[in-house]
Amino acid sequence: MTMRYGLNEADSWWFFSQGPNRGRIQSLVRELKPQIIRPFVFDKGTPDPVADWPTLRVYIQAVLDVGATPMVTFAKCGRPFRDPRAIRWFAHQCADVVWNSVEEWGSEVVRNWYWVVWNEPNSTWIGGGLTFEEYFCVFNEVAHAIQPWLEPHLEDKRLPLGGPSIEGFDPFCLDWIWRFVDEVDPSLYSFVNWHRYADWRDYGEEGAPRTEAFLNLLIDQAEHYGDRARRVSELLARRNVLNVCGEWNAHSHYEPAVRVRFNQSIFGAVFGAAVMFHLMRAGIDAEMLWTGTDEGCGYGVIDKDARTTPLFHVKWLFAHYVPYGDWIRFPEVRGTEDRVLAVAARNERGRRSVLLVHTDDCQRTIDLSQVDAPLNGCDRLLRVDSLSGGIVQETTHAGSVVFHGRGVAVVTNADGEACR
Repeated sequence: MTMRYGLNEADSWWFFSQGPNRGRIQSLVRELKPQIIRPFVFDKGTPDPVADWPTLRVYIQAVLDVGATPMVTFAKCGRPFRDPRAIRWFAHQCADVVWNSVEEWGSEVVRNWYWVVWNEPNSTWIGGGLTFEEYFCVFNEVAHAIQPWLEPHLEDKRLPLGGPSIEGFDPFCLDWIWRFVDEVDPSLYSFVNWHRYADWRDYGEEGAPRTEAFLNLLIDQAEHYGDRARRVSELLARRNVLNVCGEWNAHSHYEPAVRVRFNQSIFGAVFGAAVMFHLMRAGIDAEMLWTGTDEGCGYGVIDKDARTTPLFHVKWLFAHYVPYGDWIRFPEVRGTEDRVLAVAARNERGRRSVLLVHTDDCQRTIDLSQVDAPLNGCDRLLRVDSLSGGIVQETTHAGSVVFHGRGVAVVTNADGEACR
């Protein structure tokens, strides 16, 4: 298992880092064992690093406090990005953030961080609708501006900088990655970052089905996250560059009240489990859910009052029972026509687990003899579905697992952990 788990902490950064429930929120985030968290600078209402460094410092410190490595995103230039003087000004601002970070936390810490230039530059809604040529100029300016402050501490490693953080609905978005790795000086980057959602339409909008059949179409999109990851890997072949899905969720409708139905529900939790399965199987280096903390945006797994969504509990199951560093494989579940996905994990101390994702909206009983994995001694059953109320419910099993509609379950021999 080489896929690092991660989260974005963006629009609701204040509740995560400084709000009245920050202690409880950070405790919940820590339970998800994120290895990377993506804070934003110059966008999402985050503190100005020049005018208000103390507030930004607390924001980044919160990322470190939960045990994650920051992936600091220089999200957007506040001046006309077609003006060379504005680009130079933006690059100097980014360099100031790096310099201040080294001064604040020390080079031994900061040299392990990641940095990203821009957020969805190919999107007119989010990133300004840059051409690749325009983005190329911005990236190079920023890379050369921050390089002097990082390179002396990297011990001959490549600059921990990445891009282009493309929005994935554009049918030609992969051209950006191809050109990025082909045209940018390879000494200036060490990972590529890309985003993907299944859909943005509501029921009946822009030709979408008006019935619950829409959810069946969406859940089948999860497999294509793996296809996208493999295609990016092909573009990165033999380049020693990390493949990062820096932003994903089920739905990105422009109205929070619409996307909440898809993202913060049992459907969204199972969709997320299927996405993580396919990204893991594709061999991606990191996944980063949009988002961790969320106040009214319809994406997050924890709200400002530290209440959790079903997807929080599903990510909790992955973090605890398919953790980074385990040996994993993807056993067949016979007789389910690929409507049940399975990942088997084990470690050197003898812990064994099988995580099952049931993608159909129907009741189904899985006899564990159908799972092509040794399950002797795996007596604990943890499940998230509509019957569990969207939280982790723990019980035992008698050789089978019953799903009441879409759901996620873990069968394990691990000792009982504090169950969400």
